[in-house]
Amino acid sequence: MSDNQHTSVWMKYTDEERAAVDALARGYINFLSDCKTERESVAEAVRQAQAAGYRDMEDIIRTGDRLSAGDKVYAVNMKKAIVLYHIGTEPIEDGMNILGAHIDTCRLDVKQNPLYEDSGLAYLDTHYYGGIKKYQWVTIPLALHGVVAKKDGTVVAVTLGEQADDPVFCVTDLLVHLSQEQLEKKAAKVIEGEKLDVLIGGQPMKKEEKESVKDGILALLKEHYGIDEEDFQSAELTLVPAGRARELGFDRSMVLGYGQDDRVCSYTALRSMLEIETPHRTACTLLVDKEEIGSVGATGMQSRFFENMTAEVLAACGQYTEIALRRTLARSKMLSSDVSSAYDGLYADAFEKKNVAYLGRGMVFNKFTGARGKSGSSDARAEYLGELRRMMDENGVSYQLAELGRVDLGGGGTIAYIMARYGMDVIDNGVAVMSMHAPWEVTSKADIYEMKKGYDVFLRHA
Repeated sequence: MSDNQHTSVWMKYTDEERAAVDALARGYINFLSDCKTERESVAEAVRQAQAAGYRDMEDIIRTGDRLSAGDKVYAVNMKKAIVLYHIGTEPIEDGMNILGAHIDTCRLDVKQNPLYEDSGLAYLDTHYYGGIKKYQWVTIPLALHGVVAKKDGTVVAVTLGEQADDPVFCVTDLLVHLSQEQLEKKAAKVIEGEKLDVLIGGQPMKKEEKESVKDGILALLKEHYGIDEEDFQSAELTLVPAGRARELGFDRSMVLGYGQDDRVCSYTALRSMLEIETPHRTACTLLVDKEEIGSVGATGMQSRFFENMTAEVLAACGQYTEIALRRTLARSKMLSSDVSSAYDGLYADAFEKKNVAYLGRGMVFNKFTGARGKSGSSDARAEYLGELRRMMDENGVSYQLAELGRVDLGGGGTIAYIMARYGMDVIDNGVAVMSMHAPWEVTSKADIYEMKKGYDVFLRHA
């Protein structure tokens, strides 16, 4: 057991280490604030990868260039997922060390026929994405992010609501004075999914002797973005909490921000990947889409993208055969980098205190996730967990072992079970998050720092 399993890791830091904790958190806060969608996260990952000397795998495939130890490449999947490889000195067939996190997060997606007017106000119809408490999304300022793909092939990027002088949007709620019946409903029904429509305008435009707020909105969209109402049909637009992530607390020891599940793991995994020297075993980092809705689709972990790209890397290294690919995947080791629930004393009954993660006590290993009787879980073998414990202890990384809440209360899932299908060792690993899946989530700076240290150690491990 880690020495810090039951004590705050803040107590062990020197002034120099505390400065390093804050420096990492500043970069993370910027990433959280600037990358609120999968597309934005991938674009930033590509920018950082190229600055660190990574080459696009598509260029390697097109030119037929060979890869060897020390080479660094990345591949992007439909602008919503990315995989990076740093070729090691050992044959790839001996296995890789893999970090896998997801970059999608809970939000409100704009429907394909969304714009309508009601009683002199204009709205966008939405469909919520991921597991949310719907009542948390009303009356908070929202920003619009995404792209609109026009029929002529042009793609228009949209980001509105993040700058100080930008307008924002919101979902309205019923005033408390008239809420007697609403307040009798269960929390899951207080706000229905079809009520999560977003208020976007209220100034009418005079047109053919009629006043139309909707026409006024369409005129603005045409003026600023060059898009028509039918262009919503081929758009990917999403509404997310507006504003930057912030330091939390008088002591600035925590981070409050949108989308920390799972961008906290994505950011630290990316940083570790880009900073590592040439490893013995090939290092790999996956940042994928669609985890919050089952890892489905072409950009989710259940697609063949990762497997295909690994085959391409093997081929570029002159090591590809079908059996070499199977051996590579089976002999790899992975940290399924996803978050765990943090103990909250205000809701103590939801947790089992001996087996829950705490803010400020280091990175978290979840031997299994799933629900109730471990349903849907990837349960890591004891030998792998023992190896990881030794690895972290020898390198001074603070960690804790946890479960996601009380046994019969609920649970959750990650991409671990998907990667485990290849026969590789996989375990869930991340940091504790308070208010998970809320519009604003809480993490500890110290945990983020310890997780980054742990990822550094894992990728270097032979």
